[in-house]
Amino acid sequence: MLSPTSDNRNLVIQAYEGHPNFSCSNCSALIALQDELISKSFSGRDGRGYLMQSATNIKLGRKEDRSLLTGIHTVANVYCLGCNERIGWFYHKAADISQKYKEGKYLLEREKLVKENAWKLDS
Repeated sequence: MLSPTSDNRNLVIQAYEGHPNFSCSNCSALIALQDELISKSFSGRDGRGYLMQSATNIKLGRKEDRSLLTGIHTVANVYCLGCNERIGWFYHKAADISQKYKEGKYLLEREKLVKENAWKLDS
């Protein structure tokens, strides 16, 4: 696992260029395709959050049990690979059976992302 404090800017992948995506608001690293969005109805530490199926250009912190609005979950903070900014968390495990659908998914904080629509304007 990569350290959240290591310099990894040279490892950032640019694979989603030309596709609607979310990028880091701090360094513009591509984080996720908009097609991977499951729900906009989540709360993060700093406001609203997106539940995502997958994410890229990220690294995970250590696992910890955290009391969230919907109960106890085993999560790991998610950091941007480009700038080490904490942008959300990864759900490893949910204690409540009704919350199991979150396991293996990412909560990305809306305020830490920029929505890139990749629109092309006719010239």
